[in-house]
Amino acid sequence: MPSLDSLNCRRSLDIDGQTYHYFSLPEAAKHLGDIDRLPISLKVLLENLLRWEDGVSVRADDLDALAGWLETRGSTREIAFRPARVLMQDFTGVPAVVDLAAMRDAVARAGADPQRINPLSSVDLVIDHSVMVDHFADPSAFADNVALEMERNGERYAFLRWGQQAFANFRVVPPGTGICHQVNLEYLAQVAWTREQDGELWVYPDTLVGTDSHTTMINGLGVLGWGVGGIEAEAAMLGQPVSMLIPEVVGFRLNGQLNEGVTATDLVLTVTQILRKQGVVGRFVEFYGPGLANLPLADRATIANMAPEYGATCGFFPVDRVTLDYLRLSGRDERRIALVEAYCKAQGLWHDAEAPEPTFTTTLALDLGEVRPSLAGPKRPQDRVALEDIGAQFDLLLDLAGRKAELDRAFPVGDGTCDLHHGDVVIAAITSCTNTSNPSVLMAAGLLAKKAVERGLKRQPWVKSSLAPGSKVVTDYLAKAGLTPYLDQLGFNLVGYGCTTCIGNSGPLPEPIGQAITDNDLLVSSVLSGNRNFEGRVHPQVKANWLASPPLVVAFALAGTTRIDLTREPLGLDTQGQPVHLRDIWPSSEEIAAAVGQIDSEMFRRRYADVFSGDAAWQAIPVGTGDTYHWDARSTYVRNPPFFEDIAQPPAPPRDIENARILALFGDSITTDHISPAGSIKPSSPAGLYLQQLGVQPADFNSYGSRRGNHEVMMRGTFANIRIRNELLGGEEGGNTLHQPSGEKLSIYDAAMRYQAEGVPLMVIAGKEYGTGSSRDWAAKGTKLLGVQAVIAESFERIHRSNLIGMGVLALQFSDGHTRQSLGLDGTERLSIRDLSGNRLKPRQSLTVEVERRDGSRIDFPVLCRIDTANEIEYFKAGGILQYVLRHLIAGSPT
Repeated sequence: MPSLDSLNCRRSLDIDGQTYHYFSLPEAAKHLGDIDRLPISLKVLLENLLRWEDGVSVRADDLDALAGWLETRGSTREIAFRPARVLMQDFTGVPAVVDLAAMRDAVARAGADPQRINPLSSVDLVIDHSVMVDHFADPSAFADNVALEMERNGERYAFLRWGQQAFANFRVVPPGTGICHQVNLEYLAQVAWTREQDGELWVYPDTLVGTDSHTTMINGLGVLGWGVGGIEAEAAMLGQPVSMLIPEVVGFRLNGQLNEGVTATDLVLTVTQILRKQGVVGRFVEFYGPGLANLPLADRATIANMAPEYGATCGFFPVDRVTLDYLRLSGRDERRIALVEAYCKAQGLWHDAEAPEPTFTTTLALDLGEVRPSLAGPKRPQDRVALEDIGAQFDLLLDLAGRKAELDRAFPVGDGTCDLHHGDVVIAAITSCTNTSNPSVLMAAGLLAKKAVERGLKRQPWVKSSLAPGSKVVTDYLAKAGLTPYLDQLGFNLVGYGCTTCIGNSGPLPEPIGQAITDNDLLVSSVLSGNRNFEGRVHPQVKANWLASPPLVVAFALAGTTRIDLTREPLGLDTQGQPVHLRDIWPSSEEIAAAVGQIDSEMFRRRYADVFSGDAAWQAIPVGTGDTYHWDARSTYVRNPPFFEDIAQPPAPPRDIENARILALFGDSITTDHISPAGSIKPSSPAGLYLQQLGVQPADFNSYGSRRGNHEVMMRGTFANIRIRNELLGGEEGGNTLHQPSGEKLSIYDAAMRYQAEGVPLMVIAGKEYGTGSSRDWAAKGTKLLGVQAVIAESFERIHRSNLIGMGVLALQFSDGHTRQSLGLDGTERLSIRDLSGNRLKPRQSLTVEVERRDGSRIDFPVLCRIDTANEIEYFKAGGILQYVLRHLIAGSPT
């Protein structure tokens, strides 16, 4: 914390005989002017600038600019944000640790000390993305899935165990513990962070960035943080500030309270729809108003979790009495709780319902009493559908697919156990971080299961059901409430502690069910309590995916179809042959509250007492030693990436792009799921063929996510999603393209390799919202390794734009109303861009794309350079952010 303290605002706070030093916002206000009406999220940023003021990365005029936000309600000012810590999950964390290991190799080759590569801030990696739902609806499902997880991921886990002992400030939470966001909420987050420096104990706001877009869940606890790509997170770990523009802040006023039978999931789907319609990409959203008092912490976390789905950088809830109550419930130390209260009140970071409301860029409001039971789908989380309309919505979907004549047709399953229909629910999963932090909806699911069993209802035989809680505390409180046996009887047995279905780790469908779907091209559904339902994400055979609350997941498993109005039609018949409706078994608020009331802090303390140790299987994994990693040339999971091979040389200056070809032409809403490899690996895909050439059988492929430490697999899987539509092929699904000028149809990987051999640069052209979804660094890394030098889109999602620049790929935005359609681009063109060489490139500069058509005619069109800040220009010129940081570290100079 090298603060110049130009405003003389260092102060101290005494609590229980302990002195804490801090940078006082009220004292700073004596110089900066009144900041009381700043949004609390911006006050956190202001404190960060005060603490890191050094006259270089943070200057006095940065402080003035942030304080002056009250006049501008927004700013184009670039600031340097330094989070207190970094959070990772294993899918995104493994490639980050691979990069750190490769950077140590590069430092050693340059003759410097590899120990220069170490996280400078606290880093926690939670292994939560690797378990798959192979076994389900069985008492041994959890043990069987864990055994498979350890067998499949031994190489990765050995690598992470090496990293745990090789790197300072780096901790690993072993598999089988919980989802990173819930572990963060229940244990890792401190709200007020402390650090000793030069014999003094300092306190400051707990802030973080995470390599998962749903890092925002911690905003519900009053901790400011958001998801970044692994590339940006690695730079932050190594001391590089997160470069950002002072954000606009949308105030979202909550009034009233939820009605009987309405869940936090219904609320968050409503909020997501409202905010996505408003347009909040790149903005902070801060919740306020009298309704906050009626929202438990878990409900706040549910809303904060889905900030990526409504497009915001974060969805922030300020600290108040509810925050303290949760810290106490989750077993935090009383001294820490006292510090949080005293520090937040001293700094003006405490939410006081009686105080004047903050000033925001713009405001929205929602009466909680207007929220209705809902789902979202079939392929976007912002597409909310009222519960009573889901059946009609599915029938419309089938009509649009030209299958209306098959609405009521039964398709027999090969083993004779049942028939399948369009709209049948083949996956019902209580999964993901959105809801498994929330005791009220989980208890509601258990109570609904209890009532269903007591009425004699059963899960339909074609439904693959699963329960994957966010932490072991969840299974403890379900068991204490006596609800576990009823969930088990309906097939919602514990399958693992991890993301599972929501990230595509849903495992295979039973073979007869899967075969019937394939043979008849059935349009079937999944219902999951997750936050992502993009095309091809949940399961390759399931085209309609619906987000819902945990009790509705159970209800749809009983009904077995989404072609139903559960507000009117029965779920099934009881043992007396009488119809049972959803309203008959839906638990009351009093019943849910009584179940939730059984949760106590001892559950949390017991589960987190030894959280970093792991079980016997984890401890038995062999651990390598040494400052540098001993790469295994035979490994198909962890390989030394090529990003830092020439790092000792000065970076080649940017060059103009001459006569590039279009590798792919995409429409709107291309997600990082479409771009980055995820889910299962198809044997006939470039990645599948590569693995088979190395002797890996398809049964042992595991998933793309598990192989993110192998660049050879990942670059072959980039743009290989089965649902991606390349307009060069008329919108045909699958990761193929046309090579030019031959016109030959090839996989995107094979075409890219041919272009590289021919020395031809590449571009990708797209529509609106390019790169929405998870913060997958491989969406940018794979793009880079395929030889793509620029991506031109109508608009970019925040994290992916940053990741592209972080990999040295130029992000450009159509301007002056031009689009790929208005320009008539068809993939046969050659494209060139000038003014990139030397020092001519500036942030948000207007550039010209020169187009030569196949017939020799030429046109030009303008684009906006989406390198947004001066820091990003330096990263781009260095070939990427990690290359920039590494060269400085080798030289022994500050970054």
